[in-house]
Amino acid sequence: VQLQASGGGLVQAGSSLRLSCAASGRAFSNYYMGWFRQAPGEERVFVAAITRGGGRKYYATSMKGRFTISRNNAKSTVYLEINNLKPEDTAVYYCAASNTDGILSGGAALVSDWGQGTQVTVSS
Repeated sequence: VQLQASGGGLVQAGSSLRLSCAASGRAFSNYYMGWFRQAPGEERVFVAAITRGGGRKYYATSMKGRFTISRNNAKSTVYLEINNLKPEDTAVYYCAASNTDGILSGGAALVSDWGQGTQVTVSS
């Protein structure tokens, strides 16, 4: 599946963003979906994931509370809403698709397809 992320930008601390990731090519509802992020000079880390039907959502411990993942299978799109943005949220955010549920626990090695990333920069 091909993934196209969007919605990033330069924002002030305390604001909110909603990132979108549109999928094409294969049946979107067959995929578990997730978001990862990579800050400058750091490794890519897990943010959140969602089951195929959207009924269960999983978050990295440090991401609970300000991050919300959702999906719309009719639109083949997964979203990540980030509230009360902080400078430490500055990173490239990647959406990811997987055929297995390992992504639900942050398994980046089980990702079958990555989006190109969208930059989020938070100024203080």
